[in-house]
Amino acid sequence: MSLTTPSGPFTAASPSFANYEVKGPARQVFFEPVPRRVRGLVAGKTVVDSDNAMLLHETGTMVTLYFPMADVAAEFLTKTDYSTHCPFKGDASYWSLSVDGKTLENAMWGYEERVESALWLDGYVAFYWNAMDQWFDEDTEIFGHFRDPYHRVDVRPSSRPVTVTIDGQTVAQSDNALVVSETGMGNRYYIPPADLQADLFVATESSTHCPYKGQAEYRALATDRSAADIAWIYADPFDESIRLKGHWAFYDSAAEITVG
Repeated sequence: MSLTTPSGPFTAASPSFANYEVKGPARQVFFEPVPRRVRGLVAGKTVVDSDNAMLLHETGTMVTLYFPMADVAAEFLTKTDYSTHCPFKGDASYWSLSVDGKTLENAMWGYEERVESALWLDGYVAFYWNAMDQWFDEDTEIFGHFRDPYHRVDVRPSSRPVTVTIDGQTVAQSDNALVVSETGMGNRYYIPPADLQADLFVATESSTHCPYKGQAEYRALATDRSAADIAWIYADPFDESIRLKGHWAFYDSAAEITVG
């Protein structure tokens, strides 16, 4: 993700502040080892278990896990006639995945016919993320997508005054906000609950998962429950983002956020 975002080295154009130009194909493709054991399970059955997984970084796309075919349980696979072509990797063959009566068509692919510049993909296959019921990085279950080793989330306390207003009404004001700097994104300011008017908001049914921070809950204005989500909270963030627990962040498209 971070190598392929607009400021990363594997984008289609050189970053703004660089003394080099990106030369080569329209898509840069980079293959590197994953240093830990990775597993994928369906209905409690292990479909893939590998100490030799690889991460594929490709311009404009999220990182993709690839595995040696030998690390995939062949009894769950059926090759299909479906195929696709990538000018930067080659012709992909597909396999359906069947476990305990559950079948996912064309859930796995591999480049059996590769272009010369991607011969290193020989013997490797990849799964659509949602093909698995569970993914594990060692013994930690992971959600959303595999973490990019070049993606950072830095949480820092800030004494700068942060004010959040909605339709001219101040809903939050704090000198104790946390500023979150995340690769490829602008800074976000997270407000401690003591410094905002929580009674102005109601919880919504929305939720999202960030592989780097955790599960997010959302809030809308209590005066208009049909309104779009305005703020979000990580009620139980991952250990590395634990300082965000209970803090609120607001969409700058829905609120005016002023930082002193």
